[in-house]
Amino acid sequence: MFEIETGGITYIEPVPGATSEWYFGIDYDHGDLFEAEELFRDGHIIKGRKLCLVHYPDGKVFFPVPKTEGHYSERPVFFKNGIYIIDVDFTNELIRIIRFDCCDFIVRIHVELPLSIVKDCYNLQLHIAPLTLSRQFGNELEIIWPEKISISMEDHDSFFLRDGDRLFFNRWHEEGEGADYKYWEETVIKDINGYFIETIPGDVILMQNGEIWNLK
Repeated sequence: MFEIETGGITYIEPVPGATSEWYFGIDYDHGDLFEAEELFRDGHIIKGRKLCLVHYPDGKVFFPVPKTEGHYSERPVFFKNGIYIIDVDFTNELIRIIRFDCCDFIVRIHVELPLSIVKDCYNLQLHIAPLTLSRQFGNELEIIWPEKISISMEDHDSFFLRDGDRLFFNRWHEEGEGADYKYWEETVIKDINGYFIETIPGDVILMQNGEIWNLK
């Protein structure tokens, strides 16, 4: 049995973004990022979040964002041989996007933004490609960086992938009851300005080699 010391994190999963070499694990001491923000605003101490990266197949473990009081991080993404992580510094009211280089393992600040650029941290996430910081709430997708754009969505829409100037939204449907109940999903594609391009049946996934596959 291959033992890996992760500092108490007992579940890991692949880092999203076309990589088969990197996995991550994360704790939830204060819930998700938005819940941690609410606790901080209410005067509670946020002890930080433990996040580890595990390299396959050698099992090397890295902790790119130290668990720091007043900070809280989010799930990472892989892009152009780097792993990017949101690190919100509540104390200094900053959003930092941290880059972990997958070659030399050096951690750098990729970009730093004022926390005031968003209403709150609800659904604050990184997507690709290019690397995109977004926030989804209600029927609106807010792209925060590198552009500043708001795009309207319909009910049951969820943004999950960007391919250049194309934005991919999962949309689910249900109808009927009992034996007549039906559930299905489709993928809606819009351009960067929010204009409809097309709807395709099924789901779309990003494969480990960077190809986009449509499952229908």
